[in-house]
Amino acid sequence: MKTTFAIKFGVIIVVIGFCLYLIYPPEKKIKRGLDLQGGVHIVLEIEKEKNIDEKAASDLTERALEIIRNRIDALGITEPVIQKEGTDRIVVDLPGVQEPEKAIELIGKTALLEFKLVVEDENLYKKALSGDIPEGYELLYLKEKDERGIYRETQPLLLKSQPELTGKYIVDAYVGYDRTGFPDVNLVLDKEGAKIFEEVTGKNIGRRLAIVLDGVIKSAPQIRERIPEGKAVITGKFTMEEARELAIVLRSGALPAKLNIIYQEVVGPTLGREYIQKGIKASLYGAIIVIIFMIFYYLHFGFLADFALALNILILLGIIAGIGGVLTLPGIAGIALTCGMAVDANVLIFERIREELKAGKSPKASVDAGYHKAWSAIIDSNITTLITGLVLFIFGEGAIKGFGLTLSIGIIANLFTAVFATKVIVDWIIINRKIEKLRI
Repeated sequence: MKTTFAIKFGVIIVVIGFCLYLIYPPEKKIKRGLDLQGGVHIVLEIEKEKNIDEKAASDLTERALEIIRNRIDALGITEPVIQKEGTDRIVVDLPGVQEPEKAIELIGKTALLEFKLVVEDENLYKKALSGDIPEGYELLYLKEKDERGIYRETQPLLLKSQPELTGKYIVDAYVGYDRTGFPDVNLVLDKEGAKIFEEVTGKNIGRRLAIVLDGVIKSAPQIRERIPEGKAVITGKFTMEEARELAIVLRSGALPAKLNIIYQEVVGPTLGREYIQKGIKASLYGAIIVIIFMIFYYLHFGFLADFALALNILILLGIIAGIGGVLTLPGIAGIALTCGMAVDANVLIFERIREELKAGKSPKASVDAGYHKAWSAIIDSNITTLITGLVLFIFGEGAIKGFGLTLSIGIIANLFTAVFATKVIVDWIIINRKIEKLRI
């Protein structure tokens, strides 16, 4: 008997300890949605080519979604929600973002990186500058920062339209510093890219190689020697933030198509804090009333029910943190509803125990019968509610999904706390203290 109780209490203690581990510290472990901490909500749409079929459009969106996810992860945003909607839309929620304009700009960058040779022929230059650009060439301007940090067009450069190398060969990009102390972006090419780059630099020593990003010349250094290591550097008097963002975009890869922002909304953090305060206050007041009522109405068993309630919430938050779920304001409502259902299960059990005691049964027999007879009613009500919660979570979106998540987890936790945990404690007290009369 002692061994059985030791195992059961061990299970309860392990569950409590593991849940505390999952949620501590809560400000880092429990993710909060936009409605709780503010942030940015963006809906993006892929600009598709004409006559593209639905499957190809869906694949294009999947590739864009993965690249966007990599960029956002590199920014260090800890609670992003990035999901596909239909075949050509991507929904992005960025809770807690302080500079939404920068995040939106980074997400939508196409990041088309090209290395193009600069044409040195004066006759071709004059022809291009007069407005007659020869076929197979393009005229772009080198942009440099002035003393106020504004990019201005400085020098026109005639480039070959066909790039010698593109950014698809990049395997890494990181921030470094040039000779003047400005941050630059160092590129590492894969084996194939390194071979092409070595060949291009070897054949064109003395010529300038323009580094063009999204149609803008970032720099046009002179090739002084053959470069065999597969490494290149982009300079341009960047700030540290600009260099870091450029490295992120290049490292994650170019978007497969242009993205159009069809909807965006910035949720203020002040509104989020207000929601949190009201939601917590409502839940706290409700919990306090329930706790007091249970103690007043069921005496010592009321304390037991309150313990089960607290354990239920702990397990619920632990599972949410463990699976990376996002807590939203409707999610808090789901927690409040779960608390009510947890108490409801205990009420069913306690009323059954009362009936058994009135029938003249012993405390141990009354407790066993009470839990056994209440089980069918508890399982019926909880299973039907669990099905509803799962449907809301699987098929719902946004706020509905958050409500369904907390409700479903809370129901599962309730079956453990109200039926197993409380029964173990009651049995242990009755047997060890040899209680002959129950007050309930």
